[in-house]
Amino acid sequence: MVGHEDRDRPLYMIGVAAELAGVHPQTLRAYEQKGLLNPQRTSGGTRMYSQADIERLELINELTAEGINLAGVMRILDLQVRLEAREDELVNLHKRVQRLARRVSELSPGAPVNALMSIRDLPPAWHWLNNPSATVHFYSKEVHGGIR
Repeated sequence: MVGHEDRDRPLYMIGVAAELAGVHPQTLRAYEQKGLLNPQRTSGGTRMYSQADIERLELINELTAEGINLAGVMRILDLQVRLEAREDELVNLHKRVQRLARRVSELSPGAPVNALMSIRDLPPAWHWLNNPSATVHFYSKEVHGGIR
């Protein structure tokens, strides 16, 4: 399986990348200008495309072949990046839950609650509720004229 670092390594000049993706090199320049691609550059300014860039181009080609315009493609790609970030967060949360579950199983029945987690990890509302000197002001909006 290809590692993440290998997928991002710049390998292909624009002509090769265009041929691999089945598009004209000018299309790659246009995609870059619109922000759909961001190839790496050599010190001399030559665009270098990675395998991840080629895969992204293939997805762009599939989407445009289905009739989706470039604005729609940009939105889909943005949502895909955001989804991947949420998936990473979910993986990290699962790991945290597993760590906490292990710690719970290690605690003796009489252990204090703060032995499980740090007080600073508690939500802000907990701190507010446990601070007797906190003052709360409630504001209401005056509504005139009743329900229409």
